[in-house]
Amino acid sequence: MAEDKLTIAHWAEDDRPREKLERLGPQALSDAELLAILIGSGSTREDAVTLMKRILGHCKNNLNTLGKMTIAELCQFNGVGPAKAITILAACELGKRRQMEKAEERPELNSATRLYNHMHPVMQDLDVEEFWVLMMNQGFRLIKKIRIAHGGISEVSVDVRIIIREAVLCNATIIAVCHNHPSGTIRPSKPDNDLTQTIKRACDIMRLKLMDHVIITDGAYFSYHEQGLI
Repeated sequence: MAEDKLTIAHWAEDDRPREKLERLGPQALSDAELLAILIGSGSTREDAVTLMKRILGHCKNNLNTLGKMTIAELCQFNGVGPAKAITILAACELGKRRQMEKAEERPELNSATRLYNHMHPVMQDLDVEEFWVLMMNQGFRLIKKIRIAHGGISEVSVDVRIIIREAVLCNATIIAVCHNHPSGTIRPSKPDNDLTQTIKRACDIMRLKLMDHVIITDGAYFSYHEQGLI
């Protein structure tokens, strides 16, 4: 009697493609493993990884050749129906389109004016305060921006731990923070000053550079850095 097929579900957890990607990142997976994640399952004869290894072998392990196959050609492999064939070709097409795309230009935010120009469109029409943190690399190029808090008309509650956590998670070395004053008053309040100093101390401990805290109104801004307060 033939041995039962060992499915991916019976593999050691560290060897399963999905778990392996989550643990090590997509770059650690082979082409067959990545494609196996997309098609989800193999056939009664073989698991998804083995199936994709067989198909890639037919293509001399060349993804470009795989992308040139037709749905009908892919469906000739046992375990591949139209849905799986379409998924494989869609993945190949996305890979081709990615090669044709230019890398996204990360804005350089090395001054209060640039910070203001970048964030003003986001905040100009708000009727409540929001607090944002902008995380940058050593070249002041934006990695990510995130809204930390959304509050009332005159103040917002900010958890400094979240700011530090987000900066560390995206490997930022420089951060800037900003919030808006819906009232249009440009001068910082005492709570604004206290919060800025708290963030500065936390950044110093974590070896992050706090570049600036910019208060935004519709048409003007206040920069702690420009005023010599950071």
